[in-house]
Amino acid sequence: MAQWTSAVGATQLARLLNSQQKRPAGPGTRRPPAYRALADGIRLLVLEGRVPVAARLPAERELALAFSVSRTTVAAAYEALRAEGFLESRRGAGSWTAVPAGNPLPARGLEPLPPEALGSMIDLGCAALPAPEPWLTRAVQGALEELPPYAHTHGDYPAGLPALRQMLAERYTARGIPTMPEQIMVTTGAMGAMDAICHLFAGRGERIAVESPSYANILQLMREAGARLVPVAMAEGLAGWDMDRWRHVLRDAAPRLAYVVADFHNPTGALADEDRRRQLVDAARSAGTVVVVDETMSELRLDDELELPRPVCGFDPAGSTVITVGSASKAFWAGLRIGWVRAAPDVIRSLVAARAYADMGTPVLEQLAVNWLLSTGGWEQAVDVRRGQARENRDALVAAVRRELPRWEFDVPQGGLTLWVRTGGLSGSRLAEAGERVGLRVPSGPRFGVDGAFEGYVRLPFTVGGAVADEAAVRLAAAARLVETGMNGNGMTETPRTFVA
Repeated sequence: MAQWTSAVGATQLARLLNSQQKRPAGPGTRRPPAYRALADGIRLLVLEGRVPVAARLPAERELALAFSVSRTTVAAAYEALRAEGFLESRRGAGSWTAVPAGNPLPARGLEPLPPEALGSMIDLGCAALPAPEPWLTRAVQGALEELPPYAHTHGDYPAGLPALRQMLAERYTARGIPTMPEQIMVTTGAMGAMDAICHLFAGRGERIAVESPSYANILQLMREAGARLVPVAMAEGLAGWDMDRWRHVLRDAAPRLAYVVADFHNPTGALADEDRRRQLVDAARSAGTVVVVDETMSELRLDDELELPRPVCGFDPAGSTVITVGSASKAFWAGLRIGWVRAAPDVIRSLVAARAYADMGTPVLEQLAVNWLLSTGGWEQAVDVRRGQARENRDALVAAVRRELPRWEFDVPQGGLTLWVRTGGLSGSRLAEAGERVGLRVPSGPRFGVDGAFEGYVRLPFTVGGAVADEAAVRLAAAARLVETGMNGNGMTETPRTFVA
């Protein structure tokens, strides 16, 4: 019986391999043999999670044709991978990817490290901060006090607690966007909101336009839903969207959905101005595309003098083009899994009806906790503290990276939680792998792109500060040195057998 659970085609694998940035050999070094370079490329794709474990690889002849190498080269590469534990084969069943003993399974998204691993590993993989206290404890205590009346009901509120829907609607209205509770659905985090929207609007094979780069976990959610992702390149620096490219994609590809992060974009930190927001809504309306706007970073303005643009939904008064997704996870705490959708009432009704066959509803106690925060002023107090913490972390991380890695390039965002860094020509995938060996977890650029883009980038979140930020930059520089000198005495790329915390 075959041991593989998915398959990767020869053309797809060749495209992923070609997307890996080639590192020039230094003086006095020799390039690795072709089979070794091919084996290393496949191994990195597996470790990075871009080729899943237990994925059937193409036959030797197919990959040789697609990658323009000899069949002997592919056969030698497969044999090297089998010897290292990254490939298993069985006659009649083919060959499929694996990981050797001592290596963790690669994450398809950016899951946080387990708490027990935090003592030895600096985790820059997850853009989330610890809970703000005492507001979390107070919110849970307040929720417990309000729970008894709900405990006498069935506890099933597919659209969310009426009190929280009302509170969220009032907050949008206060921002200048008149909103009724019927336009709000409470979800289990922003991911729950996006999952419901994708299943309602974009069935298998539907096109979804996405910023390039974009948020890795959402990209993976869309892939697993069977969507066809259409990347739209961002403008340079922190300018936000390139509207010429957006108009071109919306006109020619006619995607069913477009997913954007207008406020402190993840990962670049860009902030789209009002003119771009208006243009995007107009272009999407003309193309018949529904724009899903992720506002999870919108409250994390770190520079006080910055004036925020109007929400994107403010340019869609009829409510026919824009769906807004919000969440408590970035502004407050990721452990409070409360998100929401703002859309036209008929869209909300359809989402609620479809949800009955998925997760039924969001936990009542957590909804009560968020409602307590929003109704007592605790939310504003906690978010203000959160902004100060993220600002200090940002400034510490920026200073540390500039000191330890002066050749690396980035623009400092005015909000959000992430720094998008160009790595001076080094492979982001290899930096991520080397980082694990020196006690640093950092996501590489390809996680945030489509089909291997952004190999020359890493994302650094503002989750550590002070001495920890300094140490993170020191370890990142050590990882860079490993990548730069990653040849052994024979001029061949070293292959780590295990990750060292």
